[in-house]
Amino acid sequence: MKIAVFSTKSYDRRFFDAANSGGGHRLIYFEERLSVKTTLLARGFRAVCVFVNDSLDRNVLAMLSKHGTDVVALRCAGFNNVDLEAAKEFGIEVVRVPAYSPKAVSEHTLALIMSLNRKTYRAHNRIREGNFSLEGLLGFEVHEKTVGIIGTGRIGQEFAKLMKGFGCEMLAFDPAVNAEVERLGVKYVSLDELLRGSDIISLHCPLLPGTHHMIDAGAIAKMRDGVMLINTSRGRLVDTRAVIEALKSGKIAYLGLDVYEEEGDMFFRDLSNNVIQDDVFARLLTFPNVIITGHQAFFTDTALRNIAETTLGNISDIEGGHRCENIVTAERVRS
Repeated sequence: MKIAVFSTKSYDRRFFDAANSGGGHRLIYFEERLSVKTTLLARGFRAVCVFVNDSLDRNVLAMLSKHGTDVVALRCAGFNNVDLEAAKEFGIEVVRVPAYSPKAVSEHTLALIMSLNRKTYRAHNRIREGNFSLEGLLGFEVHEKTVGIIGTGRIGQEFAKLMKGFGCEMLAFDPAVNAEVERLGVKYVSLDELLRGSDIISLHCPLLPGTHHMIDAGAIAKMRDGVMLINTSRGRLVDTRAVIEALKSGKIAYLGLDVYEEEGDMFFRDLSNNVIQDDVFARLLTFPNVIITGHQAFFTDTALRNIAETTLGNISDIEGGHRCENIVTAERVRS
């Protein structure tokens, strides 16, 4: 199948070319993000392959359908950037990669926790300047702290395994109880109970209408003073302005973000010679107790290989008329 691959970097091409070594598909790479302005690039392509910040709203899908596209292949787990109702209306199949490497994201989550706690980023910079003082670097033992896990799918489950190794108490909130997570000793509670009882809160849930800004001023008010908040899921789970106020008051003592609600115009690009135009993001960068990474939690060789292989496998299934387990529809989401 002829596939237009949007938002590509050199590493995408490397792993997709390897996965397509048999030449089963014709891959054409575009650095541009998919949007209304770039849909013409997909003219004549039956499939488009897209990533987290590509736009697939009704207007984009209508134009893709008009140009002959009937397959949208997401090379990610999330699908919040796709209008699934419109895709159904235009006869476009949407497929995704539901579990490319849960360990990659959970391990990055742990890295953020430990870096914030032990302030390794600040210590590293001090040592490079010949400053060996320990003032301001005091951390805490994670052992026996209470960790709240919001979302216990594959990534949340892997994260729970890591925190069990630290001897943590664990609380979880998820509408669907994961028996494997329960077997790890995790206690399922209401969201309010989790917010009130956790020293560390980590988000591992999808962005849906019901989870948009689930961490807002009201939710933060229920948290313990001095809480650590980590988000490696989707940026819009968190109301950034509310988080900034909580950082200023000390309510949130540690913040680790791998995602940001307005990341689309910044992440995956080199803007080192530009002035950041997002004032809210720029304010986050002024806090010494905040670590932000640029949506890199997934970024391991294992994950990229799995993403490429699963994405092309999804497209091959559709092309061959075979059953594809990774189709996502509005009906499946509602159920």
